[in-house]
Amino acid sequence: MNRSLLIAGGIFGVTAIIFGAFAAHGLKSAIGLESLETFETGVKYQMYNALFLLFLGGLPVASEKVKKICFYLTVFGVLFFSGSIYLLATNSLTSFDFRVIALITPVGGMLMIFAWIVLLISFFKLKKK
Repeated sequence: MNRSLLIAGGIFGVTAIIFGAFAAHGLKSAIGLESLETFETGVKYQMYNALFLLFLGGLPVASEKVKKICFYLTVFGVLFFSGSIYLLATNSLTSFDFRVIALITPVGGMLMIFAWIVLLISFFKLKKK
């Protein structure tokens, strides 16, 4: 599981940097300021969760079960949250109206929150030394 966490964290990290650079240079003149800020929010949360996965992959005190649950919650959370934000922020550039998927954004956010809660609960269950 550690390998999967580290690979996913690396993929999310590198793509967050690519998307951030694309927003700063490629999208700046193509979409409005509000949409650009929205896109950058997706990039920030993708990077936060990339770092979370990397941290979790190197965390010796978390069980494999906790890591697996956090992995799936985080991966789907980022895909739903950041992915939908990217599509919504660039909605004006396509003929498809991505506003129909707007409700998936908070679902993704909740999945990411649940991943952190699962990890926090596992910390409370650690035995004191």
